Amino acid sequence: MAGVFLSACATIPPAGVDRTGRLRETANLIDDVKAFGKTLGIEPTPALSRTSQEGPALSMLWLWLQRAGTLALRAPIDIRMAIGFNTEQERLRIEQVYRVDGYSVYYRQGSEFADARAVATVGFAAEPEVRRAMVVLHEDLHGDANFNLPWGVEEAIVTPLGWLGALAYFREKGDDTSWKSALAAVDEGRKLSRELNALATEAGQIFATMPLDEAKKKILDEMARYPTYRRQFERQIRGQHPPTVLEAKLSHDLAYYRFFETIAALAESAPDLKTLIGDLKKLPGDATAGSTEKFLRDLQSRYTRVAN
Repeated sequence: MAGVFLSACATIPPAGVDRTGRLRETANLIDDVKAFGKTLGIEPTPALSRTSQEGPALSMLWLWLQRAGTLALRAPIDIRMAIGFNTEQERLRIEQVYRVDGYSVYYRQGSEFADARAVATVGFAAEPEVRRAMVVLHEDLHGDANFNLPWGVEEAIVTPLGWLGALAYFREKGDDTSWKSALAAVDEGRKLSRELNALATEAGQIFATMPLDEAKKKILDEMARYPTYRRQFERQIRGQHPPTVLEAKLSHDLAYYRFFETIAALAESAPDLKTLIGDLKKLPGDATAGSTEKFLRDLQSRYTRVAN
């Protein structure tokens, strides 16, 4: 395997930003969202419980690698790694990954993650309120007291639950504008999940029947038939080379969105979101994609029987 070559340059945060005010408002929002999450059975964690005024910022560079011509359809992604930096992500701009022989590679940066060292930064405070609420719930759901599952299964569970929790939070607050924004995000996540699962199945068949370079080109062309997913794919890989990221990005996204549609549909059948979260916590610690699919089918059957 060739080396992963990264270059970085510092960026200067925008001037004239009311950092103290934004951070104070965000700290209050985080406290409120964590308290609300507890009413849903989500045990709060120290993640994002402080701001960058209260402790040093730490950001992460995550890399996912998948063998060229393959997808993590049923098995975990081939290689997943994280590199920490003692600065906000806004101060560290990655240029690109130059080459990794035999692998597709996708990378992403972030300052929000499920660790006590993760603090709310000025960049996070500038995000829309709906996204901030979702992220707080998402990272708390990663706490071992909530879910302690293999990475690819856990992300697929907590991603829809984070958005569903944000939707419930703004409904409880009577914030109609934010509630509608959260509802639109859930609807988009459901569309993305359906399109991604269909594209991944199609891509697996294409990789199995065509030479690698031709297969990559055909799959990228086929994305035009999946417009919701294509928009996210193109936005999130900006600055990266599409044929290089393809297998890793599809595999990464399956880990996050594989069950989004299924769990959102379960939320419509469950007595309430707290019940759904409690039932999902019963997933065994060694759950696989296949066993989780069966677990979710059985849960849907149970909810349907109770409703009738």
